[in-house]
Amino acid sequence: MDPIPVDDTLSVDSDLEATSEDIEYDEYDYENTQDDDDEDASSGNDVSVASLASSIHEYVDKHGRTYHTYFGMEKYPVPADELEQDRLDMHHEIMLLLLEGKLHLAPLSNPQKILDIGTGTGIWAIDMADKYPMSKVIGTDLSPIQSKWVPPNCRFEIDDAEDDWTYRDDDYFDFIHARNISMGICDWPRLLSQSFRCLQPGGCIELAEIGVQLECDDETLSDSDPAKKNADLQAQAMMTMGRPPVTDVTLKDYLEDAGFVDIQVTKVKQPIGPWPTDAAQKQIGSMALLIAETGLRAYCMEPFTGFLGLSGKKASKSCREALKSMKVANAHIYVSFYVVHGRKPRS
Repeated sequence: MDPIPVDDTLSVDSDLEATSEDIEYDEYDYENTQDDDDEDASSGNDVSVASLASSIHEYVDKHGRTYHTYFGMEKYPVPADELEQDRLDMHHEIMLLLLEGKLHLAPLSNPQKILDIGTGTGIWAIDMADKYPMSKVIGTDLSPIQSKWVPPNCRFEIDDAEDDWTYRDDDYFDFIHARNISMGICDWPRLLSQSFRCLQPGGCIELAEIGVQLECDDETLSDSDPAKKNADLQAQAMMTMGRPPVTDVTLKDYLEDAGFVDIQVTKVKQPIGPWPTDAAQKQIGSMALLIAETGLRAYCMEPFTGFLGLSGKKASKSCREALKSMKVANAHIYVSFYVVHGRKPRS
């Protein structure tokens, strides 16, 4: 399936000399988003994007939340409503804090073409377009939930990254980025093989993922803790879906197997709750606990009921008791944030 562009006006003149302060943001027109002559289009679509406008906005209400259904709920069984969009944007801020304000750890030098796989609300892609105003940034996602106001060098497409990539040229991108997409990826080798093909020689790829398992360094987390039980069920659900949770080790292995070199691994702790004594970590933990208010049900309700066979009542109870345990903060819990980047060989 060819990706569906959601804007046809967001190209940047290679001769344009601009800074992020000069950028004027353009508003998306989701109903008129076709440009078959765009040299940066993924491929020539033979189906009018306008004719798909209604179908890409198909949603269903379930578990008190709203899910996008264009690719099927089983493809990414997480809501796409405003609650989830707010959570995604706040988690973006958390991950910036974890990386000391850095949008990426891969060593970039004047990247010209950037791809963000699973862009979500598009907040990372927009920030990158601001940081690198001479670049062209494409964000792809299963759901059309991106902001309508974007820098002129940023565009979004509705696409399944596990489908065949139809970018017209190999060696197209300077940088490919993917963050927190493991809930929707069944075939990492295929995804990274296509990423390798579409990167220029010497181009970089970066994978960033939050771990599923709860961790603790001081034995304050017991196996009977409701938060621990809930996290274990999340891991079990992902296994059932054919999308086992990833770690820094598996991400590194995936990149190596795809042919990438100079692979670097960074692992940091994201606390949950205000239990850390360090002020910065306490802030991160407080923010993480805040997004757990909606995040637990977002990541658990459909996987627990649709893949593990739990009743809605039992799934909801697991989320409720896990959140209650996190708020009590008897356990000093955290999840790991893995950032793994590598480079396509220059020859």
